[in-house]
Amino acid sequence: MQHRSVFMQSPFKYSDTNKRYRTQSSYLKQRFGCKVMKISLNCGFTCPNIDGTKGVGGCTYCSAGSGEFAGDCALSVTEQFEQVRAKMNMKWHEGLYIPYFQANTNTYGPLEKIRAMVEEALTLENVCGIAISTRTDCISDDILDYLADVSRRTYLTVELGLQTVHDKTAERINRCHTYYDFLECYKRLRDKDINVCVHLINGLPGENREMMLESAYEMSKLELHSIKLHLLHIIRGTAMAEEYLRGEFAALTLEEYVDIICAQLELLPPELIIQRVTGDGARDTLIAPLWSLKKFVVMNEIDKKLARDDTMQGSKYCGK
Repeated sequence: MQHRSVFMQSPFKYSDTNKRYRTQSSYLKQRFGCKVMKISLNCGFTCPNIDGTKGVGGCTYCSAGSGEFAGDCALSVTEQFEQVRAKMNMKWHEGLYIPYFQANTNTYGPLEKIRAMVEEALTLENVCGIAISTRTDCISDDILDYLADVSRRTYLTVELGLQTVHDKTAERINRCHTYYDFLECYKRLRDKDINVCVHLINGLPGENREMMLESAYEMSKLELHSIKLHLLHIIRGTAMAEEYLRGEFAALTLEEYVDIICAQLELLPPELIIQRVTGDGARDTLIAPLWSLKKFVVMNEIDKKLARDDTMQGSKYCGK
């Protein structure tokens, strides 16, 4: 008697593997015809909730402006790109690249600086697009017009760190912007036909399963290009680590996280690109959850649950 494997070909229409959700890697390979790699860069920006404009200390979970694995801001865009690409080429010998301006808020500065970094990146060999991570309250009209111009010339994605739709949570983690602020920024970007990727974090203090699913459900109503579903990493030296060590909230278990991710995927439109279903935490500074260090185990557990439940991305999508 043959046993059905959870790793058999997926019935999900946007997958050519066992995945039951639309992965970023498969989308990019289909679009560009080859392997595409994102190269994380650090251009030395800060954030308005760090420098005192809106607050100080930054988001309570944040240790290095969300750019722990980005390049060295003391180096030029080209130098960072070549340094990171050399490491990637040890595993993947050929392909195309997307420079990813990741660390902190990459539109929080003068247009001249932003234009210079993007234009330099666009001159680099085998670059097929640009990704820019930013906040919803840091895109001025002149920067928006420039991003629209870039979007007409290349494959551009603007990544907005929303994290949650719940303002009470956002206030607790010191985001210093509201869900309404996000919606206003999202509309301005989409009015310019700019691709938007949204980041959500599961496991934030005070949030239960229902609240996390509500964040995903609200995203399902929008015309997003892609989404990143992150796990909350509790990092040594952050304000959130102090809360955790005082016992003010608990980290998600692996089983809870897998259940939440699968339920969120069911709510999202089937065509939406899923850039991430977990995240990377630095081993030497991660306090919890330690199971997250086994990234491929987490991803495999998600695949197995989706297959066991015979469900997939979009199976409970209600439409816009």
